[in-house]
Amino acid sequence: MSYSIIFDTDPGVDDAQAIALLMADPDIEIVGLTTTFGNVPVEVATRNALLLTELAGRDDIPVAQGAAAPLVKQPHPVPAHIHGKDGLGNQTLAEPRRSPLDEDAARFIINKTQERPGEITLVCVGPLGNLANALQLDPDLPERVARVIVMGGSIHEGGNVTPVAEANIFSDPHAASRVLKAPWPLTMVGLDVTHRTVLAPDRMERICRAQGRLGEVLAASYAFYRQFYGQARGIEGCCPHDSCALAWLKQPELFESVSGHLHVVTEGIAEGQTLLARKERQYVDQRWQNESQAEVCLQVDGESVVAWMESLLTRQ
Repeated sequence: MSYSIIFDTDPGVDDAQAIALLMADPDIEIVGLTTTFGNVPVEVATRNALLLTELAGRDDIPVAQGAAAPLVKQPHPVPAHIHGKDGLGNQTLAEPRRSPLDEDAARFIINKTQERPGEITLVCVGPLGNLANALQLDPDLPERVARVIVMGGSIHEGGNVTPVAEANIFSDPHAASRVLKAPWPLTMVGLDVTHRTVLAPDRMERICRAQGRLGEVLAASYAFYRQFYGQARGIEGCCPHDSCALAWLKQPELFESVSGHLHVVTEGIAEGQTLLARKERQYVDQRWQNESQAEVCLQVDGESVVAWMESLLTRQ
């Protein structure tokens, strides 16, 4: 099955891996990349998106720059100890040859879905400001989107930037709340599954050998990321968070999910926490039942996910 995708991203080591997957998949049409602050400032995210596509010989992929800061809260420092100051493990790389579109990310999303109603899937792997801004500008947007896939959140796993909050949701909880409650088909691929998916060094070595110049950048960024994961989680390799969102789209049988209503805590010590009210449960407080229904991934065959990644990125 083929898909037309707008990939909303903050590259980011694991974003770079996912962008490589997108470009390697013959069944995916990349309508465009939209960029946001998150792992790096938005200007750096845009530079990385342009550079990664150029390294793969895909200058045809439009890149639209988007949200530079959260909707409401003050931004936190970028996680340079995780992704490097440049988002790619502190490499010395040439600047991209081209520039982003004049059109900003929110308007790009609106315009493309107006041109192709019902055809485009939005895969969002960073903070959700671009989608929240697009919803603000065009409340009818959900009627034209095939599906939204969000890499973010955590139901049972706990958080990775606070005890309860996942990084993308924590970075802009007000935007996340707006997006997760909007009336579109939505799947959340969060830490409950991404922390059970580990991309080991031997797989990554084979991937990088097959990816030419892009592979060299992926290898150096992976080495930096792998060091963080060894210290933070005691694993040999890294969690390819953002690639898991694409794996759900292409290999949904590898995941187990439940349906329910999602809520985001926007204030206080639990800021950024995602809460799930399962569809089959009835609660005394009806506020838990009044939001749009989402699909939430809770289990995964992580070894099969990384095997799929390797197969796609090493195919000739």
